[in-house]
Amino acid sequence: MTKLTFGAHPFLLGFDQLERLVERTAKSGNEGYPPFNIEQSSDNTFRITLAVAGFRDEDLAITVEDRQLVIRGRQAEEPEGRIYLHRGIAARAFQRSFVLAEGVEVAGAQMEHGLLHVDLKRSLPDPVVQTIRISRK
Repeated sequence: MTKLTFGAHPFLLGFDQLERLVERTAKSGNEGYPPFNIEQSSDNTFRITLAVAGFRDEDLAITVEDRQLVIRGRQAEEPEGRIYLHRGIAARAFQRSFVLAEGVEVAGAQMEHGLLHVDLKRSLPDPVVQTIRISRK
């Protein structure tokens, strides 16, 4: 018996990339640092908020790589001579990835009180009707 994959279904032409997208999402890691929220502020706008206490703007990088939003954080080295009696604020590097749907773009990012807000906007494509001419051989 052969396995019929989602992308190989005869009525879903060109959707083979969707199966790879689902696999990539499953591999994106499920660690809990840093914690984040995802909000939907309207039908076509979203906001991802990450708790990045202790990180400065220059410690963070936001990129979009092949429809995947990647947020990375790496703090600069601590100055010598600092002695902690208790260190409860995480200072480790992180990478968070979010797969973006077709047409979703990053509208902007801002830091506010130790929270990184990344705003997303979905652009709705104009409906296109195309007439195909039938040729004779």
